[in-house]
Amino acid sequence: MKISNISFSEFCDSFSGSYEKNFSYEGKRALFDYLEDYEEQTGEEIELDAIALCCEYTEYKNLKELKRSYNDIKTIEDLEDKTMVIKINDDSFIIQDY
Repeated sequence: MKISNISFSEFCDSFSGSYEKNFSYEGKRALFDYLEDYEEQTGEEIELDAIALCCEYTEYKNLKELKRSYNDIKTIEDLEDKTMVIKINDDSFIIQDY
């Protein structure tokens, strides 16, 4: 199996069709950077599967929006105790669903 590095543009292009709006542009950038850092830190190569990423990660505009799905979370620290949080900016973030 051939492994190749992809650019951020190619990463964004992989979220086509019904998966295009699962992440904002900024969210895609944060997720791409997170996955690149993960590969560098672990030495493990990640196969790009946009559908799997859409099933495993969810972007939220703010904590209030997240609380609709996870009503037991009161603070971002509570959330970080339960799962991976990828911050996009001061308010929005992506979580690894749990």
